[in-house]
Amino acid sequence: MLPLLTKYKPPMIFTHSSSFITHLLSSSTPTLTISSNSSLLHPPPKGFLGSILRHKFRGYCSNRGVMASSISYLNQTEAAEELAGLSVATAIAEVYNVKEYNRVLTVCGPGNNGGDGLVAARHLYHFGYKPFVCYPKRTAKPIYTGLLESLGVPFLSVDDLPINLSEDFNILVDAMFGFSFHGTPRPPFDDLIRRLVNLQNYSEINQNRSVIASIDIPSGWHVEEGDIVGDGIKPDMLVSLTAPKLCAKKFSGTHHFLGGRFVPPSIVDKFKLHLPPYPGTSMCVRIGKASQVDISSMRENYISPELEEEDVEPDPFVQFQKWFDDALAAGLKEPNAMALCTAGKDGKPSSRMVLLKGFDNTGFVWYTNYGSRKAKDLSENANASLLFYWDGLNRQVRIEGSVQKVSEEESESYFHSRPRGSQIGAIASKQSSVIPGRDFLHQEYKDLETKYSDGAPIPKPTNWGGYRLKPDFFEFWQGQTSRLHDRLCYYPQEADSTISWKIKRLAP
Repeated sequence: MLPLLTKYKPPMIFTHSSSFITHLLSSSTPTLTISSNSSLLHPPPKGFLGSILRHKFRGYCSNRGVMASSISYLNQTEAAEELAGLSVATAIAEVYNVKEYNRVLTVCGPGNNGGDGLVAARHLYHFGYKPFVCYPKRTAKPIYTGLLESLGVPFLSVDDLPINLSEDFNILVDAMFGFSFHGTPRPPFDDLIRRLVNLQNYSEINQNRSVIASIDIPSGWHVEEGDIVGDGIKPDMLVSLTAPKLCAKKFSGTHHFLGGRFVPPSIVDKFKLHLPPYPGTSMCVRIGKASQVDISSMRENYISPELEEEDVEPDPFVQFQKWFDDALAAGLKEPNAMALCTAGKDGKPSSRMVLLKGFDNTGFVWYTNYGSRKAKDLSENANASLLFYWDGLNRQVRIEGSVQKVSEEESESYFHSRPRGSQIGAIASKQSSVIPGRDFLHQEYKDLETKYSDGAPIPKPTNWGGYRLKPDFFEFWQGQTSRLHDRLCYYPQEADSTISWKIKRLAP
């Protein structure tokens, strides 16, 4: 269970959000200044806050050097708000597809929650969203307002906003008030909060209402008791910062995330905090289970350029190269990942993801253990299919054909091009065989690592090598609106002892 924090109960130190941290790091705290010789003119504060500052901004790096004198430096308040705003933006982007939820209004208050909202708006702009900002009571945050204005992000007055915010916006980011707010909201924030509350009423008539994402605490809620009267904002998403506040227990929306990564391991250990691990380099992590959804209602309305016969190459291998290059240029993760489908003599199909390791006009190559399930299937039935799916481009390619092993020389060459750890792993794992547990696999690997510790070449196992699928069918699929997808298929035909390909369009 995650700690739900309260302002009053020691020794839990994370009783406040990043907004509290930035409050502490305001003008009363020295700015972290670095001289040309990298010595600290003003040492960072000790203890908890100092730990946070020592851990901030280890990413965002480039190998290109620049002069230190030409760089603008963030002070400690700005650094914490930068991390908080990035966390909010990444949580929103993880849930709400930019194609369907493009227009985002961030309503910012005068305090630190407002600063978090300004930063989130900027990152959402870079993520491809179209952000707008309503910032009625501006305070001195020129580094954030200036960056937004330089990007052309519109700042709207309260009078510019429609009564029904769903008319113009898909996402509403509530960055008005945080944990430190007490009392009754004053104009114009009382009216803005009412507009967010009224969205529930509009949703009874129009189901396409804006979604609400609150930063740390829904504006107007009590930090511990939540929505006391029951007529407050009911956000669809809550992004808790640093650790969830006690009022988060009352959150009944669909998506609850923890964001910030402000807490260094030493503090977690010292105060015995129970916080979830952040996956990879992510700035946010989901708390609790994902929402229950009606699977039958899940769909994507693809928007893509139409794929016409005159747009594709006459040679499917050349067309595949073009699309593969597009997937590389789009920065898609593992564009060479493909589903390999096989079936043995019993006709039972099996599928798995493998990595394409080469292709030319002779076929498509991958490598595996010759004792695996797929290898057994292929020894009994040499026909197989490959499927590439490139989500970011709304594309897939289906390829069918017969499969043969590549030459021993080709397998040998590729095996020794792999990282040494992968070579050892290929020997340690008797793929598809039953093993007693993961510890067994680790021990096998460790023993082999010791055996080959002298750095000498590792011999390729005889039961390991490559396969090549020689295509006799291609389908290039491009997703389109209303399920009117493009499907262009290539069929081989022989004339005068030469092979050419005939293109036919299939109904989607």
